[in-house]
Amino acid sequence: MAETPSDAPPEIPLVPSPSGPVAVPSSPDAWGGPRSDDAPTLSDRVVHYTIEAKLDPDKHTIEGKQTLRWKNRSDQPVSSVYLHLYLNAFSGTDSTFFSEARRNGYSFRSDVPVHDGEWGYIRLDKVQQNGQDVAQTFVQPDGGPATDRTVVRFDLPEAVPAGGELTLDIDFFDQLPRVVARTGWWGSFHLVAQWFPKIGVLELPGERGATEPRWNVHEFHTHSEFYADWGSYDVTIDVPSDVKVGSAGELAGEPQTADGRTRYRYVQDDIHDFAWMADRNFAEPLKATWSHPGGEDVAVQVMYPPEYEKCAATVLKATMDSLTWFSDTLGRYPYRTSTAVIPPFNAGEAGGMEYQTFFTASGCSDPAEGTIDRFALEFVTIHEFGHGYFYGILANNEFEEPWMDEGLNEFWDQRLMARLYPDGVGMTPTWMKTWLGLDPKIDVFDIERLMAQLKDPVDRLGNSSWNRYSSGSYNTVYSRTATMLHELERRIGTEALEKAFKHYYAQWKFRHPSSADLREALAEGSGQRAIVEDLFARHVYASGKTGARIEHFESSEVKPALGFEWKDGVATEVTKEMRDERIKEARKAWKDTHKEVAEDEKAQEKAGPFPYLTTLLLRREDDTPATIRIDFADGTQETLTWDDDRLWYRAVLERPAKATKAVIDPDGLHRMDVNLLDNARSIEADKSASRRLGGDASALLQTLLAFLVSL
Repeated sequence: MAETPSDAPPEIPLVPSPSGPVAVPSSPDAWGGPRSDDAPTLSDRVVHYTIEAKLDPDKHTIEGKQTLRWKNRSDQPVSSVYLHLYLNAFSGTDSTFFSEARRNGYSFRSDVPVHDGEWGYIRLDKVQQNGQDVAQTFVQPDGGPATDRTVVRFDLPEAVPAGGELTLDIDFFDQLPRVVARTGWWGSFHLVAQWFPKIGVLELPGERGATEPRWNVHEFHTHSEFYADWGSYDVTIDVPSDVKVGSAGELAGEPQTADGRTRYRYVQDDIHDFAWMADRNFAEPLKATWSHPGGEDVAVQVMYPPEYEKCAATVLKATMDSLTWFSDTLGRYPYRTSTAVIPPFNAGEAGGMEYQTFFTASGCSDPAEGTIDRFALEFVTIHEFGHGYFYGILANNEFEEPWMDEGLNEFWDQRLMARLYPDGVGMTPTWMKTWLGLDPKIDVFDIERLMAQLKDPVDRLGNSSWNRYSSGSYNTVYSRTATMLHELERRIGTEALEKAFKHYYAQWKFRHPSSADLREALAEGSGQRAIVEDLFARHVYASGKTGARIEHFESSEVKPALGFEWKDGVATEVTKEMRDERIKEARKAWKDTHKEVAEDEKAQEKAGPFPYLTTLLLRREDDTPATIRIDFADGTQETLTWDDDRLWYRAVLERPAKATKAVIDPDGLHRMDVNLLDNARSIEADKSASRRLGGDASALLQTLLAFLVSL
């Protein structure tokens, strides 16, 4: 019997477009609570996908059949569900993805142009629930153009009861685009990602700031990221038999070949995304087994075109290094496979992408050159593998809080790179090395500072992926986060930081943490709540410049005063001639009693006949507490603390010796300072700043790390 409006289930709202990062911690039992090591499943497996995909590599199309089983975790019936049809982002210039470039001036990576015949889309040919057709409506939850078709609403013939399960049978058709962003084809190469209908996330009260059940779905934006339920995947890929396949998950059984085509079945539990590649021109995969105490072996492979044979070995080693690093510093890698793909030349937009147990590398040069940039290739490999932890296992909502994946991952990757390159990275362009013989090294975290736009942080780190001033501002999610966390490590110590991140991983693996959940985990795990909360308040929940600078620094002898002096009630004028004579006599007396140092012209600066008056004037951008150290000629030091709310600070000191140098933040703890060069000043000329500027200029000349802003 059809429901009447009076007994229809209540409408479950869509989450509003986020105004900022989540500030309220999730409930302790959010997403089923922390996952214990002896839990029967790694995740709660809300959804199960069974998909059959038949690829036509010449037309670049996929015929798909999908059975989707979804569990209603809420305590109320669900009559409508929302799914992502991500591939429609590339259907034309009227999608949200492309229209944001016109409306907001956004750009994506290299902005590869799309020509006639190179667009892509996903079409739903059948959607049924228990044999009944399901009504479909395209919606734009974020207020994008009405022509955007990346989110679809299904109004179900039968409501899903509280705690019940929904089964949808879906036939779909993909026209893959030319590789433009994240997915598509080039020549015979196909990266098949964001390619199937994927259900949105139903968040419950106490999860990521929700106070009632709500659907969390967003359009595919220019700087879009992703968010999906944990689940299981059973995917069969049907390709011509001369096509090589690499995929997320594990191969289940031997491939089945008939009539010139081969079917590969891949299965994987406890992931929330699935991607694969196909190419008839790839070489045989480069394979290895990663073994490590505490778990099963991992089958590692690198898929690559023959012209990138030199790159494959580097990618393989970097993947093995990553498995060890992330397992040791966060938690054991929980899957049994890891597949890396090197896209062919001219398919660069498929590079530097992350999908669980499967990722694509980037950094190989034009094969005609026959060279590789080892640092770039290693870093991108480590970075994309690392996403398997921060976007993968620690599955935050990348749509709304991308800094928790991109930024945290960047920081953890650079910690590994700092170990691989302890002397820094040579960032000098080839022409400078060849012509000038220069190749200065720069620390990887100094590179991050140079890219972080600390002098103009118009967006807080915690903003959504699309609510940004510009593409350049979005790109600082990587470097500003890495710099902020590097400051955290400097201020609390490496041991406390690593303890905090292990605590975060243990609490939130296979769940969906928010910014507030990360804040609480780091505060609890490190035992340094005040510092953690201060950094979050300044940079995650707000945006603004931080840092102090020296405006004035002087140290001079306190010589006898001019003018009247009083003795026994009688005023006597001290003239300049009288004062000069007193100074001369005092210096002679001092030399007579300090014969061993009298020949040293600087001796009196260390302990002369007159004390020295040192004056120091500082300015700062905000009220971040500062420590100032003043060095004196006699080897003594004085440390001052500036912890009030004024934006200026003056110190006036009278000491026996002359001051030689003043330094703000002498231990180098505050890495978010807009300019480290104005933190120190010497009474005499100090060439260290010019040397530092030279190093910075060398780094800025180099374009090697441009890929960082697009991973």
